[in-house]
Amino acid sequence: MKCRQCGAESQVGAKFCSNCGTPFHDPMGDTTTVLGAIIDDQDSELSPEDLEAVRGLTQGDALLIINRGSPQSSRILIDSDVTSVGRHPESDVFLDDITVSRHHAKFIRSGGALFLEDLGSLNGTYVNKKLVEERVQLRQGDEIQIGKYRATISLSEPGLR
Repeated sequence: MKCRQCGAESQVGAKFCSNCGTPFHDPMGDTTTVLGAIIDDQDSELSPEDLEAVRGLTQGDALLIINRGSPQSSRILIDSDVTSVGRHPESDVFLDDITVSRHHAKFIRSGGALFLEDLGSLNGTYVNKKLVEERVQLRQGDEIQIGKYRATISLSEPGLR
């Protein structure tokens, strides 16, 4: 698909231009619904491959394992002091779905701990099914929800506790 606004090519079926964010549909004909915390009884257990990746983390790093919301599980290394998450193509963690704001949240490493902060997103950011209203410190195995995506955070051993 070619964007009418900037001319960039995007994936077929995309709802927004991955370069500039222009909608590929008539915005008046579509409605955005607010998505709250997804509550179900399914536990997210790490696969043997995910466990091996966690064991290989360098001290101070973390692994974000997206296990719901995408067609397959994804592993994202959090190894910077600030890691941005959003639908903006320049986000460090790019989540291409309308339920994710362009600048949705950020991970922050500070003082030997890992924090998550919502950036005023429409659908909010959740940790363990609780809405993040201010910067929250993450713990081993916390479940994070950003839009329709659900992930588990794994901290390096001895880790960021």
